[in-house]
Amino acid sequence: MAAIAADITLQRQDELLYLLHQDCGSCHGMTLKGGLGPPLLPQVLQDKPVELLSATILFGRPSTPMPPWSFMLNADEATWLAKHLKGQAHD
Repeated sequence: MAAIAADITLQRQDELLYLLHQDCGSCHGMTLKGGLGPPLLPQVLQDKPVELLSATILFGRPSTPMPPWSFMLNADEATWLAKHLKGQAHD
């Protein structure tokens, strides 16, 4: 994670967190406790691999309201978000 975080500037990390709470929060709840989409809390995501979460962020989930975000995020950013959601952003 340290290598990924080092490649993502603090400004971009702030932008990613804004995206998470505003855009993701519009479906997953502003506190990420669930809404149209499921909760995105560390205890709910603990058994989900980072790679699965990252792929879901990048490519969405077909036949569901979950859109792909690859048009504005790269793989490192999606992984950073996935680790942040699992409570591992500072590992």
